[in-house]
Amino acid sequence: MRKILFFDVRDNEEEYLKQNCREKNFVCGSGCECVLLPQRLDSQTVITEEMASSNIISCFTFSRVGEDVLKKFPNLKLIALRSVGYNHIDIEYCKSNGISVVNSFGYGNVTVAEFAFALIFDVRRKVSRAYMNLKNEHLDRDSYMGFELFNSTIGIIGTGAIGREVARIASGIGMNILAYDIYPNEELSKKYGVKYVDLEELLKQSDVVSLHSPLTKDNFHLIDDEKLRLMKPSAIIINTARGELIDTKALYDALSEGRLFGAGLDVLESENILTQPQKQWDFDYLDSETVRQTLINERLLKLRNVVITPHSAFNTQEAQDRILKITLDNINSFFKGQIKNSVY
Repeated sequence: MRKILFFDVRDNEEEYLKQNCREKNFVCGSGCECVLLPQRLDSQTVITEEMASSNIISCFTFSRVGEDVLKKFPNLKLIALRSVGYNHIDIEYCKSNGISVVNSFGYGNVTVAEFAFALIFDVRRKVSRAYMNLKNEHLDRDSYMGFELFNSTIGIIGTGAIGREVARIASGIGMNILAYDIYPNEELSKKYGVKYVDLEELLKQSDVVSLHSPLTKDNFHLIDDEKLRLMKPSAIIINTARGELIDTKALYDALSEGRLFGAGLDVLESENILTQPQKQWDFDYLDSETVRQTLINERLLKLRNVVITPHSAFNTQEAQDRILKITLDNINSFFKGQIKNSVY
């Protein structure tokens, strides 16, 4: 019997998966066992002999699936990601061992773009700070001075599906739009007046910088100390993509020294520790770099000009339904001998 392991399954996903894995249009049907597991898949996950026989695993971005994990699944043929990003998977090992990796491309374009603007409004107008002060009976209206978005300039790094949605929203607000992408989109320029420039020019000219690039080995710490020093002191930076695109220590320095107005971050380097507090004292799980990044993240959380959320930009009902539908469609196609949404 074919076996599919779904990791990172939340309560509100369980019923959808249970129902749809039994549907007659799901090729696997009665000849397939779908196992739904709430835990993440990483080096500490206990893999039983029965689990190890699985042909397919599905996981979210919170899992960390390296070579040590993959070797525990000798019959694995497909990893069906419930995400677009795939930097949490050892792609080179998968390539070398005939394991297909597919993602949920297109599930959250609008969802993530809207969340980016939620962060932009919050940071530029200090919404969270004003709310918390009011809640604690401490009013300081002078400290809530912000900046309008109308007629200001947004710089979009990465104009893929999500970046294009950000451009659409920015255009509606009346912002000037700069963009940086190694593959400029001429249609976007015509439709929303997007002007493509090099990265340095974008950072110098933008009032808001929003990151929407996938994480690759070539753009790790794309935004480092040198790049941050190009930005205006009145500018903000928004990251709903991947934490490793920004050198967190350099960002902390810029924010704490007043070289940037603020930041809105839905992703961080080594964010797993913040979202799994029980791991903070698990010395089998931690290494020196993870400890370092976690300490920096903790310091970032204490800054008044930063809004940090726990990797939740994807989290709307509509996006969740699309993720699950695309994931099951990808698995269905695999059983039919087709590969949809391959990441390599």
